[in-house]
Amino acid sequence: MYLKKLTKPVLNGQMNNQLQLKYIKHENIDSAKWNSCIENSLNSRFYANDWHLDRTAVVWDALVWGDYDFVMPLPIRKKWGIKYIYQPFFSQQLGIFPTPSKETATLFYKYLIEKFKYVDVHLNAANPSIKTEKEISFFPRKNYLLELNIDYNSLLQQYSKNTTRNLKKARSNNLTMITGIRLEDFLAFKEKNLPPKVKKSSLKMLKSIIAFGQYKGIGEIYGVYNEENKLCAAVYFCRWKERVIYLNAVSDKIGKDLGATYFLVDNFIKDNAGKNLILDFEGSMVPGVARFYRGFGAAPESYFRLKFNRLPLPLKWLKR
Repeated sequence: MYLKKLTKPVLNGQMNNQLQLKYIKHENIDSAKWNSCIENSLNSRFYANDWHLDRTAVVWDALVWGDYDFVMPLPIRKKWGIKYIYQPFFSQQLGIFPTPSKETATLFYKYLIEKFKYVDVHLNAANPSIKTEKEISFFPRKNYLLELNIDYNSLLQQYSKNTTRNLKKARSNNLTMITGIRLEDFLAFKEKNLPPKVKKSSLKMLKSIIAFGQYKGIGEIYGVYNEENKLCAAVYFCRWKERVIYLNAVSDKIGKDLGATYFLVDNFIKDNAGKNLILDFEGSMVPGVARFYRGFGAAPESYFRLKFNRLPLPLKWLKR
């Protein structure tokens, strides 16, 4: 039923594949099988664990292939009586796990077309784009990764001239970096320095994510203090498998003037150099931010934003 847009004849093998793909409501998802699939996938991302989705998407269903051989989380919102799929805050990459073939990915994407009228979600770097109906689009996005498995001096040589210059300035400003600063201090500092368009309600979600990460022993907050012992920059790092994710950062004007974030990232790199880790900057499509990440020698990783809009007019124009 949900693949009726396929125009070629469906072979028996293809039909069996289609029947393995099921839409499962949140309350019926097997948590143990779900998390096992995510954890054991080569393209594993911590954003897709049920404990993270429960804190970011809150309401989410899933597409499941076979006995949790492949899964795809579906964060759901409802507006104007219509359910749609969106990308939650603090979740850079979702999509299909483990790495699917193009044929498998196509079945997932086409199911979305049949089930929903509006989808705007980020896939992960191991999910392919496909040539399909004009109504579905794949927009390339960039993430930035820095492999830390070489010595610090070798990593230092990869820094850009601009980063080296800013770091030299920061080192002359009597800054101090502290690991394991209190969540309450981080959130209070974050609230004082929220960008204008960011809602304070997002802090409640962030608090839950960090508190759970600290509880599980996969997250830690680094802070930089100026010579007056005032916090001027901080970053929450979350470790998942071989990646350490630069999940959330904040700096005030003083910190920016002092180069505190350059100082913090450099110290993190120094502390972790030579380890089998990847620093995942959660890349940015904002040129200035991307340049900051590249300045430390980080290399781009591509992934896709999947989007289509089949809403009836005039709702279609409201969700452009």
